[in-house]
Amino acid sequence: MPNFIQSSALVFLFCMGSCNAQEKGTLIPQSLPPLTHPADANTPAKALFGRATSAAPLEPEPIGFYSKGCLAGAQTLPADGPQWQAMRPSRNRNWGHPELILFVERFAPAAAQASGWHGILVGDMAQPRGGPMLTGHASHQLGLDADIWLKPMPAQRMSRAEREEVSSITVVRADRLDVDPATWTPGHQAVLRAAAMDVRVQRIFVNAAIKRALCRTDRGEPWLRKIRPEHGHDYHFHVRLFCPDGAGKCNVQDPTPEGDGCDASLDWWFTDEALHPKPSSVPPQVLTLVKLPPECRRVLEATASTARQ
Repeated sequence: MPNFIQSSALVFLFCMGSCNAQEKGTLIPQSLPPLTHPADANTPAKALFGRATSAAPLEPEPIGFYSKGCLAGAQTLPADGPQWQAMRPSRNRNWGHPELILFVERFAPAAAQASGWHGILVGDMAQPRGGPMLTGHASHQLGLDADIWLKPMPAQRMSRAEREEVSSITVVRADRLDVDPATWTPGHQAVLRAAAMDVRVQRIFVNAAIKRALCRTDRGEPWLRKIRPEHGHDYHFHVRLFCPDGAGKCNVQDPTPEGDGCDASLDWWFTDEALHPKPSSVPPQVLTLVKLPPECRRVLEATASTARQ
């Protein structure tokens, strides 16, 4: 394995349980310990990709599926843009395929214009080489997913400490049956509409209560097809892009179902089965490097010298 896998430098250890937008970051980085046997076939892939601190010096390419793949040639999203600020920099998850960077660059001003917000706050995107994450997301592995906070960007530029510690806002009622009128605003509706109308967006995951609110006001609108209910997502929404044109190793996700999604399929999300799911008796699958596309080993091990070969 390359040196960055064996070294513990510059990799941050934090929120080792579940990790989400509400978890605070850190101003005092702690290095991850080096892996004792990084080449062991049983080593979780997240332990390898989670220790990568820089992009693979290869041509940009998403490889595999959103929840089972990796990313070559990633780019970083700048901490500040005209209408965005990137949050939780200590996570080092502000990487993406160039298409994702371009999406943020065009979506941020569109969202601001549509909503009257100063801009958007961008949460987790992908790791430097994509792949499974040490904590949190099952997807975000191709550099084509981004979390956008439901908290409007403030007028002032936040400090590093604020970016690590400020929390987003929840727009869902405590009973999970609808949005909270104290926090849900027309601006949220406008931002989601602007995201869904972007032609490169494949899906947007939101809490079912948010979908219910949008169905009340925008039923029948074609863009609602992209808004998909999912557990969580009450303080951020998750944008997923289509595989880029010409990305032959990117596995395309099934199209979204026909219609606006404001039908009986939405009602299920408010049943006891959905609101209070029973714990699964099946242990979660541990992804190892051999379970990812074969090209992901090259992405993981690429260095500037090997990329020139």
